[in-house]
Amino acid sequence: MKIGVPKEIKPQENRIGLTPESVKKLVSNDHEVLIENNAGYEAGFENDQYKNAGAKIVDKAGDIFNDAEIIVKVKEPLSSEVKMIRENQIIFTYLHLAAAKELTEGLIKSKGVCIAYETVTDNNGRLPLLAPMSAVAGRMSVQAGAHCLEKNQKGRGVLLGGAPGGEPANVLILGGGVVGENAATIATGMRAKVHIVDKSEKRLKQLTEIFGDKIVPELSEKTDLNKLISECDLLVGGVLIPGAEAPKLVTKNMLKNMKRGSVIVDVAIDQGGCVETSKPTTHANPTYIVDDVVHYCVANMPGGVPRTSTFALNQATLPFLIKLAKDGYKKSLNDDPNFLAGLNVCKGNVTYKAVADIFGHKYISAKEAVN
Repeated sequence: MKIGVPKEIKPQENRIGLTPESVKKLVSNDHEVLIENNAGYEAGFENDQYKNAGAKIVDKAGDIFNDAEIIVKVKEPLSSEVKMIRENQIIFTYLHLAAAKELTEGLIKSKGVCIAYETVTDNNGRLPLLAPMSAVAGRMSVQAGAHCLEKNQKGRGVLLGGAPGGEPANVLILGGGVVGENAATIATGMRAKVHIVDKSEKRLKQLTEIFGDKIVPELSEKTDLNKLISECDLLVGGVLIPGAEAPKLVTKNMLKNMKRGSVIVDVAIDQGGCVETSKPTTHANPTYIVDDVVHYCVANMPGGVPRTSTFALNQATLPFLIKLAKDGYKKSLNDDPNFLAGLNVCKGNVTYKAVADIFGHKYISAKEAVN
């Protein structure tokens, strides 16, 4: 099968859909791989590395969309790319459609087969293709938050880990999933005081087994969120409802109780954000201020460390892509209900219920759409 990898065009997005090593594996399975010129350059991958792995370098994204049967990306297609998607063409990437009405409409019109990394599941109900980027974003959230707390970034002027004679900062993590756990790894490593709020008692017990007394577990239904928010220096939003819009756990009114110069890092911004005052930002202009609270809401945080992120992402996505290229989408998705869960839009139909519900589209099951 012919697999195409265009250069990412979202602002400050420097990841690439395939590493040279992944290309080598695909080519060894008799697939043809097209890579756009210099698509991997910012992630540290040269054209020659792709050529040596067996890829063909193509000058224009349009030629890749025109020739390839599968398009492999990292971020959602932008409008110029959506216009190039052909009927029955397979798009394999992050989509985050619940926060993207215009993109959803465009993909419906394209009649492409759109599989979202972030809704593919495993036998335990986890999200294996979202997890590596959630891990990166979780770790980056604390790095970014620590930087934003510096006074020249308009923060409180607080060092996350404190210093002799100076108390460490209070970090509040909303959500104890992959983002929350990885945020806690960095925050506890920097010796901050860490509270993690989650709705699952079982998950909080797991986190306590991992971190011991370095964290304070908080069961959401029994905790005073307003109090925790008023005491924190850094708030990390890491809540997720798979494929759906993130719940707004922090309201604008709550911001009035936060300390002047405190920081919010809303990792859930890809899915609309879990803070009412959040709006997407970029690596070029990552922050803004509401009610004296610094907001960091970069919608593609892992794009800031593209080399690490590309390796981590490919390790998770490549087995699915190999199957997709070998068997085609019908057999691949029919054979694996977990892979089928990744299908969001198929040949003009919305096949992910949360997306259909939020935008008022008719929902057709993925199984029905594929067959």
